[in-house]
Amino acid sequence: MSVRGTGPFLIFLISMPLLTANVHAEWSSDTWLSNVIGPERLENGDEFGCYGYEGVDTLEETWVISACKDYLLDQTNASRWGMNPVSFGFPSGKLDDSTALELTESGFLIVGDLLTERNDGLFYVHRNGASLEKGVADIELLQSAEQDSLVSIHWRARVDDLRVRDDGEVVTWLEQQEVWFTTWGEWYFHRLSGIGTEVSTEGSKIFINSSTQYDASESHWQVPGTTKILFDEKLISVQDSSGTTFPELNKDVRNLQVGWREIEGGVLVTQKPGSSVIIDMENASTNVQSLPIQTFNGLHHSVTIAGHHTTNLFRWTQDFQNSDLVFTWLIERPENEGIGIFIPGIAVTVLIAVPAIMAYLIRRDMNSKSSRV
Repeated sequence: MSVRGTGPFLIFLISMPLLTANVHAEWSSDTWLSNVIGPERLENGDEFGCYGYEGVDTLEETWVISACKDYLLDQTNASRWGMNPVSFGFPSGKLDDSTALELTESGFLIVGDLLTERNDGLFYVHRNGASLEKGVADIELLQSAEQDSLVSIHWRARVDDLRVRDDGEVVTWLEQQEVWFTTWGEWYFHRLSGIGTEVSTEGSKIFINSSTQYDASESHWQVPGTTKILFDEKLISVQDSSGTTFPELNKDVRNLQVGWREIEGGVLVTQKPGSSVIIDMENASTNVQSLPIQTFNGLHHSVTIAGHHTTNLFRWTQDFQNSDLVFTWLIERPENEGIGIFIPGIAVTVLIAVPAIMAYLIRRDMNSKSSRV
């Protein structure tokens, strides 16, 4: 290589990391999803949905929809009721046809929570409970929730490098309310299971049969549904199809589980899809009525906390480890906390460039001495 050409070549070597640092995006994995915290949150009743990839606009780059699903499934199940994620979070905006199609083909059924609703077959959850962030939380808004509604409250633990403080007063108040603590997916499928329950009578017995959750596809969770049964005879017993006593619930239960509870004029029955429950009365009744119940255990309404942009489950959950609240975690695959190949690229370039520069300087010095001789 000539002396004249060495300078540009060295400049190219040194500039190479700058030119190539952004060609291949690098992503890390949140191992808390599969270790310790993730299993604990599933046991708590939480749900894991998707939010996409950090720094990528899902509305512009729809490939992240299926990629986020694959990333999540490599780490954890979506819920205690089903393996595959069904909820996807977006910022404000409106889905176009291609995005809606990609969501549907990837098995997502629920979207939220600031989107403009459209008729695309998806179920839209709206942010109607403000936020848990201190200074933004709104108890008055939460107190005004309508009966049988789903209240979805926003939570984001960090914005860039800044930690967001939760409103401890609001959290404590929420934990004391007689509401159903649930998730987007659980609420959605509980309602469908209730609708899919059939009630019949034979003599002094009432048969409550819950159909298997529709096509039982990978996207459909097997979530219990609740039915209200009204009758005018004395209750003797409640059993499952094998004759085993069906568990009795008290009115204070706020997390979804199977069982029954006596109410004025009848009972509430919460059962798994594909199961049968038998009520035995003292005498045959000619006045049996039934209807699906939207809110578990006859509670006033439902509440979930939607954890947006959840890139690090430890950071997003650290303020709620001993809380009764139930969360819908919208998982976002994080960018590599390093800076990609920039620093390694510089290191490799320096290893190559320094000997070349030294050789060039030595050769130039020798040529300079030769020319003076």
